[in-house]
Amino acid sequence: MTDVTRPSSPYTSAHPSTARNAHIVHRRVLSPIAGALLALVAVLSATVAVGAAAELEPVVVEARAQPADPAAAAVISNALDQPPLPIPSAAPVDPYEEVPITPIGSIDIPKIGLSHTMYSGVWLTVLDQGPGHWPGTAVPGGWGNAVIAGHRVTNSHPFRNLDQLAVGDEIILNDHTGSHVYSVTGTEIVQPSALRIVEQRPGRTVTLFACHPPGSAAQRIVVYGELVSSDRGAPAA
Repeated sequence: MTDVTRPSSPYTSAHPSTARNAHIVHRRVLSPIAGALLALVAVLSATVAVGAAAELEPVVVEARAQPADPAAAAVISNALDQPPLPIPSAAPVDPYEEVPITPIGSIDIPKIGLSHTMYSGVWLTVLDQGPGHWPGTAVPGGWGNAVIAGHRVTNSHPFRNLDQLAVGDEIILNDHTGSHVYSVTGTEIVQPSALRIVEQRPGRTVTLFACHPPGSAAQRIVVYGELVSSDRGAPAA
């Protein structure tokens, strides 16, 4: 009978001590690998958890910033124990429509030497008279975001130098309720379609916007501010 020699295994041997040594080697080789895999699983689990939270947060923020209707705004505000957010009117269908010219107060920006009557509406026929308050957005000093548009190069061009405003500069809105001082928090350039600038969000803020660059309607310059004080006893300027 011919002897058949089985191929030897690196981890088996007829000698007990050899097998035991091989088992120790096996554990020494695999233990670091297993440890590394467990650490990798832990890191991936943490990453997935953080990613899931990051994906959920913008949805909540967006829902708060622009409720679909007044009822939704009331539900969200009540849930947060806050006043209902204003609901902005739609952008004018015909910007050149002849509408009543109604003064509602004034706007002062000391940094650029601006002091001008402020009107209701953002039709071009209104803005030809001066800065216009977007209907349905927060009133001066009120809860939400007060949005005001103005020209940079035509008529009285009140917003000509909006680009000179810096963080901390004052924007003062005056109306029948008093004088409301906002502090500039930032500036950005957006496309004309960026109607997100009229969105309402919890807080007391102001948003000024105008065409950009001066003499062109290619983009919009937008200046943001937050309310820092209100003197409700002061008469409108």
